[in-house]
Amino acid sequence: MPELPEVETIRRILEPQLRGQCILAVNVGNPQVVAYPEAEQFQTGLEGQTIDSLSRRGKFLTLHFTSGDRLVLHLRMTGQLLVMPAGEPQEKHTHLLFALSGGKQLRYIDVRRFGRFWFFHKQEADTLTGLARLGVEPTSPALTAQYLAAKLGARKKTIKEMLHDQTIVAGIGNIYSDEILFAAGISPKEQCSSLTKADWERLAVKIREVILWGIDANAMTAEEYLGGKGKEYRNMPYLRVYGRAGQPCTVCRSMIEKATVGGRTSCYCPCCQEKKP
Repeated sequence: MPELPEVETIRRILEPQLRGQCILAVNVGNPQVVAYPEAEQFQTGLEGQTIDSLSRRGKFLTLHFTSGDRLVLHLRMTGQLLVMPAGEPQEKHTHLLFALSGGKQLRYIDVRRFGRFWFFHKQEADTLTGLARLGVEPTSPALTAQYLAAKLGARKKTIKEMLHDQTIVAGIGNIYSDEILFAAGISPKEQCSSLTKADWERLAVKIREVILWGIDANAMTAEEYLGGKGKEYRNMPYLRVYGRAGQPCTVCRSMIEKATVGGRTSCYCPCCQEKKP
C-alpha cells in the first residue's frame, strides 16, 4: 500500500498537471470504486468541474475544485493514479477515466479494486471518509514525545501496531513503521506501556526524520512516474530493514529477522533494536 511518502510523491507530480484543467467527461468503468454518491450522480457532479489544487492528508488525496466542491480518494493497496495522453491504450484494470480539457486523461487503475472515491459538494460535511478522525501529520510540530506518550503510554499493544493507528499519527504503514522503529532502536514487539521517556523522545524525532527521508528519496520527474505506471518508488532499494529479513544489518551486521506483530510481518535487527536495561 502507498504510505504517506508515496502519496505525497503522487501529489507533487500530479498537481501541476491537473491544476486549471476542466473535467470534460467522466467514465465510470467500475462503480465499485465509487463510494459516494451513486455512480450516476458522481459522474454528473464531476463533469464541468475545474481543478484548483490537489492536497494530501495522511494517505488521502483531495482534488479541490474552483466551485468549492471536492473529490476525496484513497488508493488503498494497489491503486494507481496517472495523467496520460488520451490516445494511450488503457491498462486492463482501469476503473475510472476523467477526460481533461488539455487533451489528456486522469486514469484510476486498481488490480484489487480496494481504492475508493468520494465526491462532496461545497456545503456537504464529510462524515464518510475518515479524514476527520486522522491524527497528527508525522512532520507536524504537534507530534512530540509528550503527545505520543499521552496517547499511547498506557497501551498494552505493541508500538508496531499503534504506529499503524491512523487516529494517532496519519500516514504510517508497514514499511515506514519498520524503518522508524529501527532508526529509534525500538523493537516492534515492545509494548507501548514499557517505553521510557527517552524512547518516546527518540521516536518523535525519528518519525519525522524517516518520513521526510522517504519523501525526498522518492523524488522523481513526471516522466519517470508515468514510466513506472505510478507504482515504482525510488527509496525501496535504500530501506534498511523492511523486506530485508535474512540480510545483514547495515549498522551491526547481525542478520535482520522477521516476526508477525499484530497480524503484520515486521522486519527488525535483534541487536540494534534490543531492549536496553
